[in-house]
Amino acid sequence: MRLRKIKNAREKLETFKNIVLFNPEELKGNWKTFFGKDNPIHLEIGMGKGKFILEHARKYPDINFLGLEISESVVLQAARKIAANRPKNLFLLQTDANNLTEIFGFGEVDKIYLNFSDPWPKSRHEKRRLTSEGFLDVYREILTKTGEIEFKTDNRQLFEYSLISFNNHQLKFLKVNLNLHENKDEDIITTEYEDKFKEKGNLIYYIKVVK
Repeated sequence: MRLRKIKNAREKLETFKNIVLFNPEELKGNWKTFFGKDNPIHLEIGMGKGKFILEHARKYPDINFLGLEISESVVLQAARKIAANRPKNLFLLQTDANNLTEIFGFGEVDKIYLNFSDPWPKSRHEKRRLTSEGFLDVYREILTKTGEIEFKTDNRQLFEYSLISFNNHQLKFLKVNLNLHENKDEDIITTEYEDKFKEKGNLIYYIKVVK
């Protein structure tokens, strides 16, 4: 599912400077000072339109949240959604996940969320998968000693690949679920894509690991 590009998205983003951080690398090593509180920092990589990260920020005011997305048009849609009633513990980053080590210092992030990442199914694109060895090396660097990664996908191949990748990287499995929404009474914060996949009856796979 591809989202449409918004004309002059970058210019329109400029009106959301209180929400979108355009030079996050300037805050490397000083994120807790920026937030003004020594609270845990949670990062969603590939936040989409922001539903997941916004609901988390509202539910957990004692955690600082950052939503990262490469597409200017998608960040703009998220900013518009958040602007009306933005929690003070939430900011957005319009940048590439390949820039993570330029944005965060060693051990600066407490949790990373990977929700419905692009599966990049072709073998030649393996390095682009957000659970590939290269990205896991980066996560190890920016996560705290007990930092966690939560991963969700509806793609079976990416799920199986990620299981192997996490295991090979010696991350400890805390939870693996082959049907996350099997228990309909469980309170789970979902993404926009996740809601659509659920309606279609797609299985949602879930992994939680710790460094």
